[in-house]
Amino acid sequence: MRRLIFEPEHEQFRDSVRRFMQAEVAPHVDRWRHEGVVDREIYLKAGEQGLLCTWADEKYGGAGIEDFRFEQIIIEENMRHGDIGFYINLHNDLVAPYIAKLGNEEQKDRLMPGIVSGATILAVAMTEPSTGSDLAGMKTRAEDKGDHWLLNGAKTYISNGILGDVIVVAARTDPNSRHGLGLFLVERGMEGFERGRKLDKMGLKSQDTAELFFNDVKVPKANVLGDPAQGFKYLARFLAQERLVAAIGFMATAQTAFDLTLDYVKERRAFGKPIGAFQNNRFKMASMRAELDAIQTYVDQSVLLLNAGELTAEDASSAKLLASELEGRVMDECVQLHGGAGYMDEYRISRMYTDARISRIFAGTSEIMREIIGRGLGLDERKFN
Repeated sequence: MRRLIFEPEHEQFRDSVRRFMQAEVAPHVDRWRHEGVVDREIYLKAGEQGLLCTWADEKYGGAGIEDFRFEQIIIEENMRHGDIGFYINLHNDLVAPYIAKLGNEEQKDRLMPGIVSGATILAVAMTEPSTGSDLAGMKTRAEDKGDHWLLNGAKTYISNGILGDVIVVAARTDPNSRHGLGLFLVERGMEGFERGRKLDKMGLKSQDTAELFFNDVKVPKANVLGDPAQGFKYLARFLAQERLVAAIGFMATAQTAFDLTLDYVKERRAFGKPIGAFQNNRFKMASMRAELDAIQTYVDQSVLLLNAGELTAEDASSAKLLASELEGRVMDECVQLHGGAGYMDEYRISRMYTDARISRIFAGTSEIMREIIGRGLGLDERKFN
């Protein structure tokens, strides 16, 4: 189905992004997957091309474009023609907005130029060894020492944990309140800030995921984002966009898997004809096509709602749930249709299958998404106790 949300200027931008991903990212994917991390230089190259934070103010080097469709295109083309482990979406759309929207003028003037140029790579640290989606159970703590905050704790599963130069760290500031959290900017080289091992994962092999440790890290007051007691509200405020960003990526990878498989079933022959001509396989491809079109339309509509400032937590959770679950089904069907070849890592579909398994877990599990949607219907068990 033809997508109706893009204008000619979006398609021109898509062409340039595609060429960048094909020329600057795709040739390095195998090496990056082997090394477990992308080159720092790819962020600098993306910055030179104007692909980092298109929404950022021109005084910081951005284009000042308040139209999320441009960011959507960057995510889609990276998934299709770049590499899923190049976490440009994390940098652009998940972490940088914390600084741009919560930071004061001094913080933005100090950090945003490097963020837009690619000289400063971003990460966010929420998840802890003993807590996953339960942010209220966070144990990392920050104590107000007058002229600074003293940060102690540990984080795990942190994307860009090795490359990250500035980490937005969530920490408890009020031990008597489950929601008493603050957001702190921890910078590379701060005394007491240590990175643990780069974690081995089932998929996303080129994406650096690490443990982070904070041992009496002195965080200057100038590195506190907003009100140090309102961090929980800040995190909730940005989660809708995070989940939509995830859904955009899931749909792009699912569509890519479908395209690869359609080519394969047209070329692979058995019993004298292409395997796609068999009714079972034809019907599987037809069902996937219909589902991809339907949920892509939902995700596209969600982008328009975000542009209008009307995307709700329930809408974003629905997009994330539907897209991640569909991606999982599509990857499984596409591996099956590839037969034995689908199990071989020399075929991209094999790598995509393992990369996609995290989709139903990060940015909120499918179970958490259903909980949010259900509570939005007024079916909150806490109200009935």
